[in-house]
Parts: sequence; structure tokens; C-alpha cells
Amino acid sequence: MARLVTLFTGQWADLGIEEMARKTKEFGYDGIELACWGDHFEVDKALADDNYCAERRELLERHELRCEAISNHLVGQAVLDNIDARHQAILSPAIWGDGDPAGVNQRAAEEMKNTARAAQRMGVEVVNGFTGSSIWHLIYDFPPTPASMIDAGFELLAERWNPILDVFGECGVKFALEVHPTEIAFDLYTAERALEALDHREEFGFNFDPSHLLWQGVDPVEFLRAFPDRIYHVHIKDAIATLNGRSGILASHLPWGDHRRGWDFRSPGRGGVNFEEIIRTLNQIDYQGPLSVEWEDIGMDRDHGAEEACSFVREIDFAPSGRRFDAAFDKEEQ
Repeated sequence: MARLVTLFTGQWADLGIEEMARKTKEFGYDGIELACWGDHFEVDKALADDNYCAERRELLERHELRCEAISNHLVGQAVLDNIDARHQAILSPAIWGDGDPAGVNQRAAEEMKNTARAAQRMGVEVVNGFTGSSIWHLIYDFPPTPASMIDAGFELLAERWNPILDVFGECGVKFALEVHPTEIAFDLYTAERALEALDHREEFGFNFDPSHLLWQGVDPVEFLRAFPDRIYHVHIKDAIATLNGRSGILASHLPWGDHRRGWDFRSPGRGGVNFEEIIRTLNQIDYQGPLSVEWEDIGMDRDHGAEEACSFVREIDFAPSGRRFDAAFDKEEQ
């Protein structure tokens, strides 16, 4: 079983789609995970222009690239978040509008519905993204946080995301939340609670990204084992903890790449993620979707990193065994 090796384009959104497709093929990838920002995949155009998706498909086919997922992290973030000035930088003028928080939340929710419709037109069955969170700022629990406030955050998830997921269901598309700090689900137990809040509806699952779990101290393999039927997509991304007695996992308000941080992202294979065990576990749960490189390493040239990462993923991926290694000694199998 050779899984598709794809590249997520979010870190190349400054490049036009034609150049991005060419580079992706030159790096050695089988496919591409299109970001819904820059000009890589534009939701409004996909719905307004009957030719848009066909033209995108033709462009990708010309470069011998498959597309199994699109991603709309930035807009999804604004569905549940308490909106502030930071969001203007990640949202289009149409979603930001006048910046009134309630309006931003509402427009973001409508755009996520439209993302499902656009994915259906594109022939894609998975949309990766974020949900945002109205309660992330309560993470430390001081001043003491009443349980009712946390309950309200998960109730808001159900209130705002169930109508979005209804559209996903109508379109035959799944939403894969990238479990990630600042989202309603950021580790194993909050992922469980998110599923419970949404009554375990099939439209909602996870985009597994081990890097975000590793630095929190969560074993990525345990996450896979906890949700074997909810892994709708996989990101290959690495991270490293650099705790030296002076640094901490909260990163001290220091920017990416600062050597004083307690952790940072690394190019795949250059951090602390045990990809060997992840591949074995993906085989055990019968995950057959893409292995999509989300490349982030501020200390490395991105083109060098993307090409190296493609080779790395091909090297680590392998099919499961079709038989026991000691089957020759088992008379029942002869």
C-alpha cells in the first residue's frame, strides 16, 4: 500500500497556484493539499464560476498532481474565537467586514458552509481546518474557572458547528479538525469532549498532526489509537522540545525560531516525532489516505525542506504485513 505523498500549500500562499503546482511536482510529490487562501483555492470563485473547479483540476492534472483535500484553517478559526484585532490579518476583507465580532463569527460560519459546497464541486471529500475556541484563554484555570464556563464553550461548538456540519453532510464532505492549541480540541481529552458535544456525528473527525501533540507531552500514537475511525487526514509535521531548565512549553512569548523557546517546529525527521510508530499505527487502523507534508521550519530554506520532506515520507511509509512472520509454523494456515 503506497499512500499518496502530498504537500500542503499554506506555507507557500505567497506564490501563485501555477508556480506552486510546478514546484510541488518538482519536489517529487504525488499530490497537493490546497489552502483556501492566496489564489490556491478560492471558495467564492469555485461557487460563482462553473468552470473554476474544472480549470483547477486541469491545472493539477497537467502537473500530474492529485488533490484529495482542501484546507480552510484561517476562516474556521474565526467561527468560535473571541474576535480581536489579530484576526484581521488572517481573514479576507469580505469575512472581516467592519470587524464587529458577532458579524465576523457569522460570516466565517457561512464561509465554512460554502467551503463544503466548493469541495463538493472540486470532487474533494475532506476539508481540513480549525474550529477556533471561545475558551482557550481559560486554559490555566486562574482566576478559578467554573465548570459552567467550560461547558459553555463546548455548547457553543455544537451551536455554531452543527449547522455547518449539516451542509458538510449534504455535500458528502467530511470536516477534519487539526487538533491544535487555540482550538476547542487541542489534546486527546478535549478531542473526546468535542466529539461528545457534536453527538459523534460522522461529518466531524480529525486531521492528525503529531507535531502539536508532541510538545504538549501527548503521545501521538495514543491519539491515533483513541480515534481509529476519526482520522480523516494526516499531516506529516515534526517538532522538538528544547527544555533546558530555563525554557518552558509555553514558549515565553518568544517568536518562532528563537533559541530560548522551549519548543519549535522542525522539518519532518529532524525533530522528536516517532514516525516509525505512527506509520505502524496508521497501518493498524487501516488509514489509506494521503500523508500530507505541512512544512514549517524557520531555520531551513522551505524549498530544500519540502524536497527533503518528500523523500523522508517515502522512506518511512510501508505497507502492513499480509501474514504473520511465523505463519510457516502454523498448521492451521497451511
